[in-house]
Amino acid sequence: MTEENIKRMALEAGFSDGEADYCQSIIIHFATLVAQQEREACAKIADEWAVGYPHPSTVIAEAIRGQA
Repeated sequence: MTEENIKRMALEAGFSDGEADYCQSIIIHFATLVAQQEREACAKIADEWAVGYPHPSTVIAEAIRGQA
Protein backbone atom coordinates (compact mmCIF):
# COMPACT_ATOMS: atom_id res chain seq x y z
CA MET A 1 0.00 0.00 0.00
CA THR A 2 1.45 3.32 -1.01
CA GLU A 3 1.40 6.54 1.00
CA GLU A 4 -0.81 8.01 -1.73
CA ASN A 5 -3.35 5.20 -1.23
CA ILE A 6 -3.27 5.70 2.52
CA LYS A 7 -3.87 9.44 2.14
CA ARG A 8 -6.75 8.79 -0.27
CA MET A 9 -8.36 6.45 2.26
CA ALA A 10 -7.84 8.99 5.06
CA LEU A 11 -9.66 11.58 2.95
CA GLU A 12 -12.46 9.08 2.25
CA ALA A 13 -12.68 8.44 5.99
CA GLY A 14 -13.35 12.11 6.64
CA PHE A 15 -9.97 13.73 7.24
CA SER A 16 -9.57 17.11 5.61
CA ASP A 17 -6.63 17.51 3.24
CA GLY A 18 -4.76 19.55 5.86
CA GLU A 19 -5.46 17.03 8.61
CA ALA A 20 -4.31 14.14 6.42
CA ASP A 21 -1.07 15.99 5.65
CA TYR A 22 -0.51 16.99 9.29
CA CYS A 23 -1.21 13.48 10.63
CA GLN A 24 0.35 11.61 7.71
CA SER A 25 2.99 9.71 9.69
CA ILE A 26 0.45 8.62 12.32
CA ILE A 27 -2.05 7.57 9.64
CA ILE A 28 0.63 5.59 7.79
CA HIS A 29 1.73 3.89 11.01
CA PHE A 30 -1.89 3.00 11.83
CA ALA A 31 -2.48 1.62 8.33
CA THR A 32 0.67 -0.47 8.63
CA LEU A 33 -0.52 -1.95 11.93
CA VAL A 34 -3.93 -2.75 10.47
CA ALA A 35 -2.35 -4.42 7.43
CA GLN A 36 -0.10 -6.52 9.67
CA GLN A 37 -3.09 -7.72 11.68
CA GLU A 38 -5.00 -8.59 8.51
CA ARG A 39 -2.06 -10.53 7.06
CA GLU A 40 -1.68 -12.48 10.30
CA ALA A 41 -5.39 -13.30 10.36
CA CYS A 42 -5.17 -14.53 6.76
CA ALA A 43 -2.06 -16.55 7.52
CA LYS A 44 -3.78 -18.26 10.44
CA ILE A 45 -6.70 -19.23 8.22
CA ALA A 46 -4.25 -20.56 5.62
CA ASP A 47 -2.37 -22.56 8.25
CA GLU A 48 -5.55 -24.14 9.59
CA TRP A 49 -7.12 -24.95 6.23
CA ALA A 50 -4.03 -26.08 4.34
CA VAL A 51 -3.58 -29.05 6.67
CA GLY A 52 -6.92 -30.72 6.00
CA TYR A 53 -7.89 -30.06 2.40
CA PRO A 54 -6.45 -31.43 -0.85
CA HIS A 55 -6.78 -28.13 -2.77
CA PRO A 56 -6.03 -25.49 -0.16
CA SER A 57 -5.61 -22.55 -2.51
CA THR A 58 -9.31 -22.53 -3.42
CA VAL A 59 -10.47 -23.16 0.12
CA ILE A 60 -8.13 -20.54 1.56
CA ALA A 61 -9.27 -17.90 -0.91
CA GLU A 62 -12.91 -18.61 -0.07
CA ALA A 63 -12.22 -18.48 3.66
CA ILE A 64 -10.38 -15.16 3.38
CA ARG A 65 -13.30 -13.71 1.44
CA GLY A 66 -15.75 -15.04 4.03
CA GLN A 67 -17.42 -17.44 1.60
CA ALA A 68 -16.54 -20.64 3.45
